[in-house]
Amino acid sequence: MGKSNKGGYIEKFLKKADSALQEGVKKADRALQEGVKKADRVLDNAVDIGVMTAKQASKTSKELRNQAKKEKESLQKRGIKKLNEGISAAKNVTSNTREDLETLKKLGKLKANGVITEKEFQAKKKKILDRI
Repeated sequence: MGKSNKGGYIEKFLKKADSALQEGVKKADRALQEGVKKADRVLDNAVDIGVMTAKQASKTSKELRNQAKKEKESLQKRGIKKLNEGISAAKNVTSNTREDLETLKKLGKLKANGVITEKEFQAKKKKILDRI
């Protein structure tokens, strides 16, 4: 029963992490789009007052859009990397839990056969259960 409960927590964690990643990417995308819009307005104003030519403003606008696109891709890659790290950590927890449960079974057999005392068994059991 503890094992399936642990799996439920991991699933909830992964769903929350995925949702947070998607929301973060959306917010970053909106922020980048807003930044590009503001930059375009500044460039338009510069053209209007004659500081820049329309050709220079167009070129700068394209450069800014390319930078924004690269930044968006970078954020997505970093988010996916973090999510994969979380998934890996969750899998390790599950794997370690199985190993800990096997160790508990072995300790129970050692106690039943008189190899270790009840006190030793309880001390080891507490350490293992604290990790889980």
